Amino acid sequence: MPEIELEKERKSVLVGKVRKYLSEEFDLEAGGFEVEFFIDFLAREMGAGFYNQGLHDAQAIVSSKLEDISDAIYEIEKSVN
Repeated sequence: MPEIELEKERKSVLVGKVRKYLSEEFDLEAGGFEVEFFIDFLAREMGAGFYNQGLHDAQAIVSSKLEDISDAIYEIEKSVN
């Protein structure tokens, strides 16, 4: 699997959110550069788990919709008597 890389704009938003969280919750001021490395670490070490969970969630939705379609097809079947 290729490494998870975030778009520049998305990473910038995350950097702002993490900096705000650290400041408000821990009274810790972290620079954008340090936070960006932290986000890269999280993506590298934990990103695959979140990605895989997203895939499982998407597959569950698709399976549910396919079941609905199968039921709908069964309901419109004509009798061959």
